Amino acid sequence: MADNKILVIIPTFNEAENIERIIPLTLSQDDKIEILVVDDNSPDGTGDIVRKMRKKQKRIHLIERSKKQGLGTAYVAGFRYALERDYSLIFEMDADLSHDPAEIPNFLKAIENNDLVIGSRYIEGVNVVNWPLSRLLLSYTANLYTRIITGLPIRDATAGFKCFRREVLKAIDLDKISSDGYSFQIEMHFLAWKKGFQLHEIPIIFVDRNIGHSKMNSQIIHEAMWMVWKLRFQSLLKKL
Repeated sequence: MADNKILVIIPTFNEAENIERIIPLTLSQDDKIEILVVDDNSPDGTGDIVRKMRKKQKRIHLIERSKKQGLGTAYVAGFRYALERDYSLIFEMDADLSHDPAEIPNFLKAIENNDLVIGSRYIEGVNVVNWPLSRLLLSYTANLYTRIITGLPIRDATAGFKCFRREVLKAIDLDKISSDGYSFQIEMHFLAWKKGFQLHEIPIIFVDRNIGHSKMNSQIIHEAMWMVWKLRFQSLLKKL
């Protein structure tokens, strides 16, 4: 991995209290890591904080969007940025420290022999901290539901901490990606799998955010429920 350019994409909306912590922790994992924050015009000044940090650290980049547009479109914007600038490895990671940056070296080791490495909460039992039982059951059953309907051979299809080889993102038509939240993660995993790329899960411990508020809502849940059927039928009709 010596020659690889690495980009960690971090979407933000009102993450001012977390962003100053997550960025230095992430950059410290490897000298080749750069960070792209995609901020949706956060009212709490998240973008302002990142701009100030950029003045002192050239490995920080920022895309500022005019309004809240959702997780999926934020990542797609980040993917396009990465592909245009020849990054070899592209990470998705949350801003709220539920994804531990210290796991990044484990991803970098695993990606040597795989195309997409997924940080899984369920590959070794249930590794989730501070979630209420209702949220845990929702997540676990959503993943079971996804595996049954789509056949996707991973335990954590809704995982949001992962590392792509650029070849995976180049092979996916990003213009057709319009989903968000859980649905977005499922869609990206499914498309990578159907295009013949090697997916691999590594265990992580997911710790729910201590600061700020979850972006989860009923619309995200309903979208994911329908997305699995859409993907299955598109696959059967060979429209992927």
